[in-house]
Amino acid sequence: KIELKDFEKMDPEYQDLLKRVLAIQADCEIGGPHLYVASILPTAPTKLDQLIVARTAAEEIDHYRKIARLAGEIGADVSYVLSRPNQERYVDAFRGEITSWEHFAVFGFLIDRIGRYQLEEFIGCSYAPLERILPDVMREEAGHIDFGTTKTAELAAKGGESKAKVQKALDYWYVKALDMFGRSDS
Repeated sequence: KIELKDFEKMDPEYQDLLKRVLAIQADCEIGGPHLYVASILPTAPTKLDQLIVARTAAEEIDHYRKIARLAGEIGADVSYVLSRPNQERYVDAFRGEITSWEHFAVFGFLIDRIGRYQLEEFIGCSYAPLERILPDVMREEAGHIDFGTTKTAELAAKGGESKAKVQKALDYWYVKALDMFGRSDS
């Protein structure tokens, strides 16, 4: 395993790749709250839902902070992603805005799930400081997925217009979720 003290001894290609991976991960972590906080937090259906949206955003911001710290330790300043417009995010799923509760629920159900799959790929990675932060981040992501899954199912179970809105959100986010594995034209 490579520790911070060994980073500068690593091949420049390794150094550049790790910096890029951390920059993209930092962008994804902060990108979520930028999508939904302004619209979804004040319009959540219940006070408990509002609390969960706020907690989710706080956890994602903390994930950004952890990744940004790792990046900074190896000489990569990723603070530029804090003020980056959504349309300039690295990953398409983080471009735009979430303005409906159905889209927020499906985002948690699908996009946070893909994010967790991607974090799982870091388990056993060569850079020990990254591997050490994973358990807490992945546990919190599991909570986001569970909430999204539960809310998506609840909204769909209402039937009628609610179910149609969930289906429309699923149709929209499914394509973006697949692209998180790599675009078909890449």
